[in-house]
Amino acid sequence: MPPRLRPTKAHVARPTIAADLTEEIDVSFLRSQVGYNARRAALHIIGVFMGRMQEYELKVVEFSVLSLLAHNPGLTSRHVCATLSIMPPNLVGLVASLEKRGLLERRPHPSDGRAMGLHLTPAGLALAQESEQAVAQLEIDATAKLSASERKTLIRLLQKVYD
Repeated sequence: MPPRLRPTKAHVARPTIAADLTEEIDVSFLRSQVGYNARRAALHIIGVFMGRMQEYELKVVEFSVLSLLAHNPGLTSRHVCATLSIMPPNLVGLVASLEKRGLLERRPHPSDGRAMGLHLTPAGLALAQESEQAVAQLEIDATAKLSASERKTLIRLLQKVYD
């Protein structure tokens, strides 16, 4: 039987704010990692996003699909999946939900008789445009500690990681 570890200050939960709980924990290695920092930044921005997008009843992936189709009407499901890294089975339900809300419709694709093109309805296009403006502002608010130049640099550097 392995020996029981004795709790140290870092292991004992105290009924205080999160910053107090972590002030003695060494996270220097984690903070030196791109993935850790990218994830922490993403969680922060997604948290702001979720709060602001409640009025539009949009989740991150729904917003992404609407925005993509607003700028690229008629894409096939296959193109949407490839562009946004969505698994095809997940997109099926998402498209059905957006259709049910009257935001999206499927039409025969002009050059591929087997495929359907995805198009925003007028309501979907209006929602995409309005929510894009809100997202542009929430990103500025969520990254308020960065200058405009730093924000552009951060975006460019993150894109170098995944492009």
